[in-house]
Amino acid sequence: MAGGSFATGVVNKERAEQYNGRVTAYVIIACIVAATGGSLFGYDVGISGGVTSMDDFLLEFFPSVYTHKMHAHENNYCKFDSQKLATFTSSLYIAGLVASLLASIVTRKYGRRISIIVGGVSFLVGSALNAGAVNLVMLFIGRIMLGVGIGFGNQAVPLYLSEMAPTHLRGGLNMMFQVATTFGIFTANMINFGTQKIKPWGWRLSLGLAAIPAILMTVGGIFLPDTPNSLVQRGLKEEGKKLLEKIRGTNDVDAEFQDMVEASEFASSIKHPFRNIFEKRYRPELIMAIFMPFFQILTGINSILFYAPVLFQSMGFGGDASLYASALTGGVLAFSTFISIATVDRLGRRPLLISGGIQMVICQVIVAIILGTKFGPTQELSKKFSAVVVAVICLFVVAFGWSWGPLGWTVPSEIFPLEIRSAGQSITVAVNLLFTFIIAQVFLSLLCSLKFGIFLFFAAWVTFMTIFVHLLLPETKGVPIEEIAFLWRKHWFWKKILPEISDTTV
Repeated sequence: MAGGSFATGVVNKERAEQYNGRVTAYVIIACIVAATGGSLFGYDVGISGGVTSMDDFLLEFFPSVYTHKMHAHENNYCKFDSQKLATFTSSLYIAGLVASLLASIVTRKYGRRISIIVGGVSFLVGSALNAGAVNLVMLFIGRIMLGVGIGFGNQAVPLYLSEMAPTHLRGGLNMMFQVATTFGIFTANMINFGTQKIKPWGWRLSLGLAAIPAILMTVGGIFLPDTPNSLVQRGLKEEGKKLLEKIRGTNDVDAEFQDMVEASEFASSIKHPFRNIFEKRYRPELIMAIFMPFFQILTGINSILFYAPVLFQSMGFGGDASLYASALTGGVLAFSTFISIATVDRLGRRPLLISGGIQMVICQVIVAIILGTKFGPTQELSKKFSAVVVAVICLFVVAFGWSWGPLGWTVPSEIFPLEIRSAGQSITVAVNLLFTFIIAQVFLSLLCSLKFGIFLFFAAWVTFMTIFVHLLLPETKGVPIEEIAFLWRKHWFWKKILPEISDTTV
């Protein structure tokens, strides 16, 4: 094939209307099993905040925080302000960042399935170390192993789902990752509520039960096939075509298979995808790989989910009440994700992202107003206004759950051409984990210094990212994954940025 057709980094021509096939039980089961990888991420997000609010855990590893918490304070917002405690939560994410970059190489050379297995095994080891920790060193080594598991899982699973799913249902099936994530958060919150009553080792049970999603992911990965795209990319064209026929339920897959072959042939000429992704022809994909996860974290959702019990206790909720409230937000998040699954392939990605952003801004401003007028450094929040705050935070979580929560992963996983797909997804995961680390590390200090203004801080970012989507993100609904690169050359802004096809080189 002529070099000019490959110079764009996309397939030769658009064949979307020629794609055939149906949704098979095989692809549904494979996607459900693969999506359990999301439960690893979700379980840790949910479990960390609950464990760090348990007195027995604080006495064992962070006695100074426990002392600070139990005595009178001049500022309610600063009860849990400890960099050492924040590092316990955030260390996992810096480890995941590094692991995600390594996972890109494994995913590209050995397939998505191998990365899923590696992630599951690493998370299993980390959960065992955390549950049996007798000192801070063992505790932090366990967190690092959990981070390696999340780095590999978050790098491979969204790619796996996007490549296995048929075009017309790619958004919904890809969101199985987010469903598993939210289910993991909710499960962790419920476990925390139960284990905090088990003295003095309940926190060990909370941390150790992370082994369950790790085992599911590992065993599932062993029995999963790889994706047709990955098989073709690694030169196994016959196996790739047979698998494509199996998951599409038809032998008439020539158009889709030809797209994979052309993308693979171009991808094989790219020896350094991390270097190539910085070329001008991939500028839109690179921008989205950086800003989509960056914005997802700066919604403020991770701060609420990580530190929900801590946050609610800081607002004057009792220990049990704070865990109830965090369990409620976890349940609401899990439920709201199904709204996105039901609508994303009918309404599209952009409408959900924009409307979700508007709702989140409104909720954050309301919470800031209530806390600013009814809650102070030494003033407790009344029961009436506490209920209002929880309700509004739940509405915020609902908006995130059907917009930036799932789509922050779905959109990046589907926009990269095959030759830079593993590198692009690694950048997405690395940026996500980097800013997750930063927010987890600084949130308690920000809460102490900004007080109710922390919600206005996040509201400003949500406003900016909603405008960003409106102006710069094209709609990917119904576009085959190997043909999405055509969208950038039709977009009002990106077509001005991209070089002419004749100017690009392999």
